[in-house]
Amino acid sequence: MQEKLGPIDRKILRLLQHNADLSAAEIAEKVELSQSPCWRRIHRMQEEGLIERKVALLNPKLLGLGMTVFVDIKLSAHGRKNLEEFEQAVVGYSEVLECYTMAGGSDYLLKVVAKDIASYERFLRDHLLQRPHVQEAHSNIAMSEVKRTTELPLD
Repeated sequence: MQEKLGPIDRKILRLLQHNADLSAAEIAEKVELSQSPCWRRIHRMQEEGLIERKVALLNPKLLGLGMTVFVDIKLSAHGRKNLEEFEQAVVGYSEVLECYTMAGGSDYLLKVVAKDIASYERFLRDHLLQRPHVQEAHSNIAMSEVKRTTELPLD
């Protein structure tokens, strides 16, 4: 799919990644296209799944979620049913922003937000550690945020 992306498509995607509020007319002007062909390109990229959705990025600290924790999870049993059960549970936890299956020392890596250490501890004790087959959970607390972006490198 990437080989079908021309320089104008990449410019459009860069603009949308930076500000999804831009109208087709504003984008068209910035990429030097007329509005209709620009809209068709955006629509095509949505249809192809390159543009999954448009969202608003919220400031977690201003919303009282000042703590970010990366949690390594190791399961005691790895059968398909156990993995699916854990993954379904994690999808339902609003505190979990991201979840990845891992190769290496842990089975999953979670990115969790919480108000403070006490609320994270409650989440850990009442939810994650209550899951069947969770053998270990190692918490890594982020001390400061150096970079946070959702923009993918398109060059």
